[in-house]
Amino acid sequence: MAKKELTWNGMKEDEVKLLDLKTFLQYIPSRQRRTLTRGFTDAQKTLLKNLESGKDNLKTHCRDMIILPQMIGKTFRVYTGRDFAPITITMEMIGHYLGEFAHTRRLVSHSSAGVGATRSSKSTSAR
Repeated sequence: MAKKELTWNGMKEDEVKLLDLKTFLQYIPSRQRRTLTRGFTDAQKTLLKNLESGKDNLKTHCRDMIILPQMIGKTFRVYTGRDFAPITITMEMIGHYLGEFAHTRRLVSHSSAGVGATRSSKSTSAR
């Protein structure tokens, strides 16, 4: 069985990478389109400048940056509030925000209470 080739809006990866911003805006949802037509923030401009210089594994706090076609195949380290989560951009991520892929909350699993934490454990000896 032949492997199915991945497409985005009917375009192959090479075609998607060649899209300019104006053409790209026609394919994304209205919320992202409005954000991009208003222009990039200073931090986002810096991120794009570093991206164009050929750097890989870029650290950023721009969780609100929309993933553009020229970012495919690059690795970003997006701030989660505590550390930088590595994210490799694939074609399915185009049009989403960087912050969607760097989770800020983790599952909490509590262990048993320590000595003296409950009423019943106060009466036991610590030896």
